[in-house]
Amino acid sequence: MSYKLSIVKNKMMKRIINILILLCCIAFLSSCGNSTEERSRVLKIYNWADYIDEDVLAEFPDWYKQQTGEDLRIIYQVFDINEIMLTKIERGHEDFDVVCPSEYIIERMLRKDLLLPIDRNFGHTPDYIPNVSPYIRHELNKTSQPERQTEDYAVPYMWGTAGILFNKKFITAEEAGTWDILWDSKNRGKILMKDSYRDAYGTAIIYAHARELADSTVTVEQLMNDNSPQAIALAEQRLKEMKPNIAGWEADFGKEMMTKNKAWINFTWSGDAVWAIEEADAVGVELDYTVPREGSNIWYDGWVIPRYARNVKAASYFINYLCQPSVALRNMDAIGYVSAVATPEIMEAKTDTTLDVHSDLSYFFGPLPGADSLQIDPVQYPDRCVVERCAMIRDFGDRTELVLEMWSRVKGDNLNTGIVLLIFAVFGLLFIWLVYAKIRKYKQKRRHRLRRKRKRG
Repeated sequence: MSYKLSIVKNKMMKRIINILILLCCIAFLSSCGNSTEERSRVLKIYNWADYIDEDVLAEFPDWYKQQTGEDLRIIYQVFDINEIMLTKIERGHEDFDVVCPSEYIIERMLRKDLLLPIDRNFGHTPDYIPNVSPYIRHELNKTSQPERQTEDYAVPYMWGTAGILFNKKFITAEEAGTWDILWDSKNRGKILMKDSYRDAYGTAIIYAHARELADSTVTVEQLMNDNSPQAIALAEQRLKEMKPNIAGWEADFGKEMMTKNKAWINFTWSGDAVWAIEEADAVGVELDYTVPREGSNIWYDGWVIPRYARNVKAASYFINYLCQPSVALRNMDAIGYVSAVATPEIMEAKTDTTLDVHSDLSYFFGPLPGADSLQIDPVQYPDRCVVERCAMIRDFGDRTELVLEMWSRVKGDNLNTGIVLLIFAVFGLLFIWLVYAKIRKYKQKRRHRLRRKRKRG
């Protein structure tokens, strides 16, 4: 009887355990479902600092609900270096839904299969992505892979040039019109340089081949994207020659330093230059910006959806939202950079009839009437002749590490000989003191052992 009772008890226990396991599984799956559902109501954005109008960002959830009927919450984070953003996504598998890398990083992400296609099924919402300039779409499509078109995975956001922001009190436009200015010893300690290895690399190579560029025996595009051992060594040599003139390497503070007369020259991007020129004018400091005649890089940042994104729908709507002319204009006014959107509304809003200069922007605005002779800010919208002497940076692929090692050597050698000797002297004295202390301790122990032996004897 007790044996049968034991069997019944065991069966009941097994059933209870099975029921508990089933309940746990249901609870787990339910929590996963709730988590997945909750995540679908979140849009995680990863962008450069100060690179969007705050109100534009804050208004997107309401706009999204109007288009889809769905609630949305935004998680917004910023980065200041392309490679940091890429590392988080590639190695950390971070689930950002939409990020804004530069052109060569977009190319690398596409090559490494780190991007998802943009979903342009917007229901009853218009597709605003075609508002982007065909010229910029064409440029970005140069980074396409055999089986993938870049424009299916990236939508251009902002664009511009790299050049010289200078203080007109100390530097003339003629001096700023050539890259020689960065190597001129009279500017020692008066130059701020962007902490961007690709921009610095391209500039050094262009400077080193100024004569060949003038003779048209080589192009800016060929030079900037040459990653041969000879080119890397040459860039390192030129950058080290320039280094004594550099007051600091900066990611964002250069433009503010220029407005305060803390530096004469800033190698920077056109968008930062626009902000600095306007801010400086308000306090009586005259700044100007130019792209040196040898040529420079013309850059593009674009929105992409990373491989580990969990809300592709909202990310795609966000990209589409930013391509509206009204939104693009608000972003430009807030950050100083130039939107890739090229519509009649943009052209009309950016035309400034008080300017004496007339620029050919037909490459950007296409066949719009008057686009070939616009009174428009040449810092924001470079004339065709400026664009023609510039080129886009391409991904260096596996050779990126070699260039980064070179960059580390250039930036890491920041100590002058006197400081180096002082450091070695300090470490030398410290080493001697440690050796002396150990010898002294050893002698004390030895004397102590001898005393103990004498006492025993």
